[in-house]
Amino acid sequence: MIVASLPPSPMHPQDMLPEALESPRLHIRVAKPGDGAAFNAAVHASLPELSPWLGWVTPPPTPEESETNCRRAYARFLLNEDLMAFFFLKDNGALVGGSGLHRADWVARRFEVGYWANALYAGRGLMTEGVRALADHALDRLRAHRVFLTVDDENVRSWRLAERAGFRLEGVMVNERLNLQGRPRNTRMYARTPRA
Repeated sequence: MIVASLPPSPMHPQDMLPEALESPRLHIRVAKPGDGAAFNAAVHASLPELSPWLGWVTPPPTPEESETNCRRAYARFLLNEDLMAFFFLKDNGALVGGSGLHRADWVARRFEVGYWANALYAGRGLMTEGVRALADHALDRLRAHRVFLTVDDENVRSWRLAERAGFRLEGVMVNERLNLQGRPRNTRMYARTPRA
């Protein structure tokens, strides 16, 4: 029986999500079983910054929930469906944030990027570096036709990061979805496409 929602069987490295990447200051790798404690600590250190924008941090996750999320993410990676990635500092191994290549569409060669930052490491350009590295990999190695992200128009820090990472604003969708308080929000759409 063929399940249409599953990606094609990987036959070539250009059809496989990366397990690990390197950037100048970061080791970028898939979330794995055993990462839950570090993930949980980073999220809890950043709740004031994350909670206005990310529903999955309210209520704050328990260490067990964070570990379960890492295990589920790794299973989806093994199926070549989704990459939930963590950014670790090369010099001390600290978890500085997370991102990924989500909702992999291997036919259209399209990937969605999301990201969150550990507030203890904000302001150093680390998230920009990691997000840029993931998008570069998708475009250069996975032959992506489109790498995109959406962000609340009021989340200025997030959309400025997108712009620093080379994403272009394609437009603002008015009242596109509800924010966490249940009010209509405007959503910015950003994308990177192959270089001409």
